[in-house]
Amino acid sequence: MKSVLIMCLVLSSIVGSLTVSAQDSETDAETGASEVTADFTHPDDLAESYDVIVIGAGGGGMAAAIAAKDAGSNVAIFEKMPILGGNTLKSSAGMNASESKFQEAEGIEDSNELFFEETMAGGHDTNDEELVHYLVDNSASAIEWLDSMGITLSSITTTGGMSVPRAHRPEDGSAIGGYLVDGLQRNVFEREIPTFVNANVTEILEEDGAVTGVQVNIEGNEHQVNAKAVIIATGGFGGNLEMVTDNNPDLEGFVTTNHEGATGDGLVMAQEVGAQLVDMDQIQIHPTVEQETSYLITEAVRGEGAILVNKEGERFFNELDTRDAVSQAILSQTDSSAYVIFDQALRGRVKAIDQYESMGLVKVGDTIEELATTIELDPEVLSQTLSIWNDSVANGTDDNFGRTTGMEIALEEAPFYAINIAPGIHHTMGGVKINTNAQVLNEADEAITGLYAAGEASGGVHGSNRIGGNAIADIIIFGRQAGEQSALFVN
Repeated sequence: MKSVLIMCLVLSSIVGSLTVSAQDSETDAETGASEVTADFTHPDDLAESYDVIVIGAGGGGMAAAIAAKDAGSNVAIFEKMPILGGNTLKSSAGMNASESKFQEAEGIEDSNELFFEETMAGGHDTNDEELVHYLVDNSASAIEWLDSMGITLSSITTTGGMSVPRAHRPEDGSAIGGYLVDGLQRNVFEREIPTFVNANVTEILEEDGAVTGVQVNIEGNEHQVNAKAVIIATGGFGGNLEMVTDNNPDLEGFVTTNHEGATGDGLVMAQEVGAQLVDMDQIQIHPTVEQETSYLITEAVRGEGAILVNKEGERFFNELDTRDAVSQAILSQTDSSAYVIFDQALRGRVKAIDQYESMGLVKVGDTIEELATTIELDPEVLSQTLSIWNDSVANGTDDNFGRTTGMEIALEEAPFYAINIAPGIHHTMGGVKINTNAQVLNEADEAITGLYAAGEASGGVHGSNRIGGNAIADIIIFGRQAGEQSALFVN
């Protein structure tokens, strides 16, 4: 396995001086995030040692750095890309949390136990139960923690596999990714945490079973930097198609929604110091990806009431079943694709749709029949499909496919819209094995001294299928835990 991981990493290596990609810029536009002036640390200011080094500056890495800094540690962040954010920038649906103050304010009845049960069911009961319990039991406090830093997620929607609204997102209903990255980055800079970009960590250093620092290349120059603790927050490997297909050959030919830095290098480095890897073949495909651009269409569109129709103009499945189930249903349709159908009112509730339209992904019709003609479906069939759906909404019962969520508002306000989608590689559930203290475990299930991990670099939380909204919960809750526990260890 180790040789395979290294080979895949080499084949998908990323040069540290890459410029910001168009996709990253588009994601910022999608979220409506305010600009944060980049205040990255100059390589000349690199110290010989830090208490805690965080590898990777996505949402999990920044959460970890903030938590460690607030706990009194001297922290530094090394990010191999030229910007911060990673896959978090691309996140759209929200952050799942139960028993939150924002749910209470809206009169939403939820419980940690229900959140636990639905997360386990979504992962087909293959999740690490202890990690899931920690996730759900600390979800409401994580929402509070973010709110205390000016990152307020007060609008709540539904994702597939959840029976109640618990996906928390920005107040205006926009995608969570850019807003969250903006807020975390602002807090990192306010705390004056040294943050190095174009800083590619190539090795985790250890001696006598304890982590001692990292080897890092910053803008072409090699450095050995000592540390008492290291946090791996490098994300998954969904952007490394060689590694994806080596672990799951069935995914050959699928597009990926991942950013180009998601290459699995953190997993390689962790394994080199004895870390145990788990669930590496568990790779999620997201059901609604525009295939020409590999752009993910947020689950919030379906959560707010959109339907899926096939090339025959008919619904064919519960749109808010779990992602793996919806993906397989789409793949069984004509051309292995479908259309997301929604109306003007829904468009107003999901701000991310403005970005999809600016990219030319959205088709429109003044009537449902005109929309059908535009996307080459039978107008009579699509009109009947929509009429049946609206009747189901009115009656509160989906007799055809058993949908029970995202049925509060009918699709009846013109104009009407469609986006052509099919499944794409989205999330790698596997990674380094951790415990509830975010400590990385070796093959004997013993903690490697001074080594921590969080987010998509770790495995076990999601089992064989991740619920939408649980990725952000994972990175924030375990990122915070990794930061606090590493600081406790070094102090």
